[in-house]
Amino acid sequence: MKTNRAHIKQAITKGETSLGIEFGSTRIKAVLIDNRFETIASGSYEWENLLEDGFWTYNLLDIITGLQAAYSEMKQEVERNYGIIIRTIGSIGFSAMMHGYMAFDHTGELLVPFRTWRNATTSIAAKELTDKFQFNIPERWSIAHLYQAILNEEKHLPRIDLITTLAGYIHWLFTGNKAIGIGDASGMFPIDESTQDYNELMVEQFDELIANKGYPWKLKDILPKVYISGEQAGELTEIGAKILDKSKNLQPGIPLCPPEGDAGTGMVATNSVRKRTGNVSVGTSVFAMIVLEKELSKVYPEIDLVTTPNGSPVGMVHANNCSSDINAWLGLFREFSEAMGQKVEMNKLFHVLLNKALEADPDGGGLLSYGYFSGENITGLEKGRPLFVRSPESNFNLANFMRTHLFTAFGALKIGMDILKDKENVAIDSILAHGGLFKTPVVGQKIVAAAMNAPVSIMATAGEGGAWGIAILASYMMNRDQKESLEDFLDKKVFEGVDRQEIYPDSFDVKGFEEFIERYKKGLAVEQAAVDNLIL
Repeated sequence: MKTNRAHIKQAITKGETSLGIEFGSTRIKAVLIDNRFETIASGSYEWENLLEDGFWTYNLLDIITGLQAAYSEMKQEVERNYGIIIRTIGSIGFSAMMHGYMAFDHTGELLVPFRTWRNATTSIAAKELTDKFQFNIPERWSIAHLYQAILNEEKHLPRIDLITTLAGYIHWLFTGNKAIGIGDASGMFPIDESTQDYNELMVEQFDELIANKGYPWKLKDILPKVYISGEQAGELTEIGAKILDKSKNLQPGIPLCPPEGDAGTGMVATNSVRKRTGNVSVGTSVFAMIVLEKELSKVYPEIDLVTTPNGSPVGMVHANNCSSDINAWLGLFREFSEAMGQKVEMNKLFHVLLNKALEADPDGGGLLSYGYFSGENITGLEKGRPLFVRSPESNFNLANFMRTHLFTAFGALKIGMDILKDKENVAIDSILAHGGLFKTPVVGQKIVAAAMNAPVSIMATAGEGGAWGIAILASYMMNRDQKESLEDFLDKKVFEGVDRQEIYPDSFDVKGFEEFIERYKKGLAVEQAAVDNLIL
């Protein structure tokens, strides 16, 4: 313990550390790691998006205030635990929610309030660009926001000098460099894997599409420069150091890695950047990211194509609904328990009820539910109505009830994943899963393994999150061996010896899920009828 403490103090003093700061949807988090990739200290700041003039946004003051607060809390933890004032850091990285729209003029003025990924205001632009490029352009992508602004003839457009993401903006503010990591860039505009840059043909197609508007810029002029993981993307300026550390102890000149999106840092944090691997993130929504060996043969609106931080293509399946309905039902069971005079902890309730699903019929006994609190793009529902339905012949018991709700939490995700596996023959060697559902051992892993028909692992580091992931990318820039790939760096240095609990798909579960998903698809008409007729 003393040796470890001495090692950490030396790492802080000598600047053998890496700092990652990530801007999530509800929290800004700063994580400082040593050269063994262990967390030394962290700090955070809670924040919320605002709805202003019809757009979901975060204001610039909150961005800076939150950043300073998270850094300050991390810095104070170091001083409290190790008695050292941070004056230098080995490397820094910024990451944030992907996509969205931040447009600036040549003076650095933000031309319209930051439009986040959450805004569903670009449907016309997204569809037109998808048709034009023959490449799926989701509504949340930056290019969809830009083109929708053009269709709307917004007044700020002639003044644009830069459009970027939140991570790109923060990086620019602290380095003066208009840079972006390739993973984050792939949520702005399609990437060409062969050139590791924006797709040149599509850039030309976009310029032709808007040529009659007469704007004084071409698309490539206003996009940030793309960087690959391992490259240095700038240094902390004197002004940047003073903004980051209000106590003004931090010195400028610290190298920064390319700014990345939260999807990329999630891949790093779960060691899922190698081809034929993937990760599944489970929460209110659920998404799977599978690193592809080759491009898909056609356009699928259910599949987003992005990249890893080192530029490999990734198929992303995102479903809006996952655990909310399970949480609601467990809340009801807790109410019943308390009404019977039995107080029960939620962790125990989850453990007992989720484990009942392992006693169920393979397909859930003919039961059906939809946990749609909101619409679901994959299944074509614009709105949602949580719904549970059964026939008189269904085997209605607690085990089947719980299995059905676990199956349906991953129903839309499975439909998207089946496209990758069945229509595109995408091979998956392993999947890393993370999220609160996996706090109950085995059950969630077995269900996801059945949905994916692939091995699913939980790692001891899965809870570290994206701020740790971008700190790892900053460390990779400084500490990799010459020509060492990101995959090898993660495998051999960061994750070597990390506990990993792997579960292979059970044929019982796989067959049962296949039967369930056919019932799920047929029942979508029932869910649509509920949306159409159940007006509260």
